[in-house]
Amino acid sequence: MTFRQQILALTTIPLLLAILAITTLVTWQSSQLSKEGIQTFEQSMLNAKQDELQNYIEMALTAINPIYLNASPDDEIAKEQVKLILKRLSFGEDGYFYVYHYDGTNVVHPRQPFRVGKNWADHPDVAALLNYAKNGGGYHRYVWEKPSSNESSDKLGYAVGLEKWQWMIGTGAYIDDILEQTEAANQSLSNTVNQTFWLVALITVPAVFAVFGTGIIMNLRERRLADGKLKELTQRIVDTQEEERSRIARELHDGISQNMVGVRYVLDLAERQVREGKSTALETIERGAGALNTAIKEVRRISHDLRPGQLDDLGLSAALESLISNFEERTDIVVDFESVAFKNVLPFDAKTAIYRIAQEALSNIERHSGADHVKLVLKSNNSGLEMKIIDNGRGFVAQQNPKDKTVGPSGGLGLRNMQERMEHFGGNLDVLSTPKGTRLVARLPRSIYLTNTKEPTEMQDA
Repeated sequence: MTFRQQILALTTIPLLLAILAITTLVTWQSSQLSKEGIQTFEQSMLNAKQDELQNYIEMALTAINPIYLNASPDDEIAKEQVKLILKRLSFGEDGYFYVYHYDGTNVVHPRQPFRVGKNWADHPDVAALLNYAKNGGGYHRYVWEKPSSNESSDKLGYAVGLEKWQWMIGTGAYIDDILEQTEAANQSLSNTVNQTFWLVALITVPAVFAVFGTGIIMNLRERRLADGKLKELTQRIVDTQEEERSRIARELHDGISQNMVGVRYVLDLAERQVREGKSTALETIERGAGALNTAIKEVRRISHDLRPGQLDDLGLSAALESLISNFEERTDIVVDFESVAFKNVLPFDAKTAIYRIAQEALSNIERHSGADHVKLVLKSNNSGLEMKIIDNGRGFVAQQNPKDKTVGPSGGLGLRNMQERMEHFGGNLDVLSTPKGTRLVARLPRSIYLTNTKEPTEMQDA
């Protein structure tokens, strides 16, 4: 290799590698931050809808209680009065109340009167709502005809029981607007990632040409100046890298934050629209706006610290316990947790990978499985670390290839992201799903354990 070729190699190869590394890092971080923000936003909106439906049911119960509480189980006159009240109650363009007898017979349905008097116990969504009503009330997500458009749309229903009359009273809210906003946010994410990629290319490609030109000029000058010029060029490359990292970090922070603030304005508009309706709904929307403010702060925090903070303060086992506790409180799904802890055994990025897989798996169980019991086991054996997550939900029908983006119920990153996390450390991920439940096993090899550490014990902390 000639001196000229050596100079060109020394100046261009590190820069090309830096370009590849920066582009990959920016794309991955952008996707991670934005998708977590979008998921937080969607969940906040759904929580707001749930609170809204609960308030509507309480409003309906308040309206009928003077009659219902003083009536006997066979008081047909009181039942007719309650039916009339519920038929007249409505909220918004598509909001109404419906009543079914516990045997599945429809009693009240102001928007679809053809259902009245007929038994719908075989309808899966009606059966699910009846089951929730018989067990103290609950939420059910399904697809139903939207009165204003006569088209099938996603709907979130809430039902409670009137035990004296064996009635289920329910209402619902259509959530197609939430899904549309989420889809728009995902599209915005894709556009932002592409724009960032091209911004990096526009800055680095001219820098590559500048490096080539500088190398040629240096080769034509005196040899005694070559070393000095090479050092100067190397420093310029380092400075360029640092400047680009700082600029991209600012763009990620400001851009994502502005997107979330924009969503806040949408909530404010929704609040003004609700002000024209029932006053009980206003408080729910205001709580939703407060929750969204919290999400905005969380996104800002994540932009500065791209890792779960609980692992720093509590360790892996304790962090998983906290995650499970929040999951149980939020979903009422029982989780049995068995774990040994690892005192300074795992490197931090490995602990983060295990935590993220558990987080994603529990999120999938909550959103898709319909399970009421989960078992999470974290243990160490001769081959390394093993984490099992088993639920008794309905499973999913999919190809058993985690690298396929369409695999599994999670969508987006889903199982593909879990598999990539394990492969990064030389581990593997196995998923077995049946109509009786899903079993996920994540394994890390013993070779990643830090040296000079004790074996995991029941009381140690990661």
